Amino acid sequence: MQYTRQNAKAHAFAHMRGIWAAALMPFRDDLSIDEDGFRANMDHWIDDLGIDGFFIAGKQGEFFSMSVDERKRTFDLAVEAARGRAQTIMSCSDQNMDVVIDLARHAQACGADYIVVHAPVLNFFKAQDETLLRYYETIASKVDIGIALWSHPDAGYLMSPELCNRLADIETVVAIKYSVPREMYVELTRLAGDRIIVSTASEEEWLDNILELGWKLYLCSSPPYLIQTAADRRMRDYTDAALAGRAEEARAISASLAPVRRALRHTRPAEKPHAHQKYWQELLGQRGGHVRPPLLELTDAEKAATRAAFAGCGLKLPVTA
Repeated sequence: MQYTRQNAKAHAFAHMRGIWAAALMPFRDDLSIDEDGFRANMDHWIDDLGIDGFFIAGKQGEFFSMSVDERKRTFDLAVEAARGRAQTIMSCSDQNMDVVIDLARHAQACGADYIVVHAPVLNFFKAQDETLLRYYETIASKVDIGIALWSHPDAGYLMSPELCNRLADIETVVAIKYSVPREMYVELTRLAGDRIIVSTASEEEWLDNILELGWKLYLCSSPPYLIQTAADRRMRDYTDAALAGRAEEARAISASLAPVRRALRHTRPAEKPHAHQKYWQELLGQRGGHVRPPLLELTDAEKAATRAAFAGCGLKLPVTA
């Protein structure tokens, strides 16, 4: 780590910014981790697409299908692949607190920049604020690395802005991936924007959040490497324009991506987001690979529909010799 626990917040506010992406994990035909493919993707994402940071082994990365040792291995791979060119945030989310802490300690030891921990499923709970406060305080007491919170409907509830405002007082809580309705993250930004970096995964809301809320961090999902190519970096371009105060230019660039967004959204089977995104990666020349059970692969018909939408979406592909 390049900071102590005492200055975790200051370090994050100075360095945790730009476009971050949630990495999909490629699996080979035998369903082992495609380490070479992952390294190649990381090189492309950093060198060609200019992505600033990576969310590793989260739900996009199919952490739920990995052993604890495999999750640790993905942390190591990501730090090695980033080589100081981009930052990393490792998902330590798990229902078992011992696993969360074990993963957090490994992330800290291997050189990750931050960790992220999803709000847990709380069986039988209804008034859970004090439980969640203790949950994150316990994790923070075991490691020095900066922690990002993550609230998403998958947990069965959403953490309120008022609770997140309290959690922002924890010394090493530095950010939150707040997958909630806009009025909730606007309120949290108002309440605690001086103590916690607030972000959300919606690329379609990212531009407004820069211009209207002063956000500087996209944290994060897969669009940074699905709607961009080495020859067509429009998400990077509109982000840079917005951060530089060129709002009209940024809005025009973002609006031009509407056909790409539609192509992705309209061809993605509801129950197959991972397989669909990995197939889109293959069409882009990235390493997509297989999904692990119980996730489902695309049918031939679904692949054909995706190819047709991809061909007509307007993404510019690099010219190959």
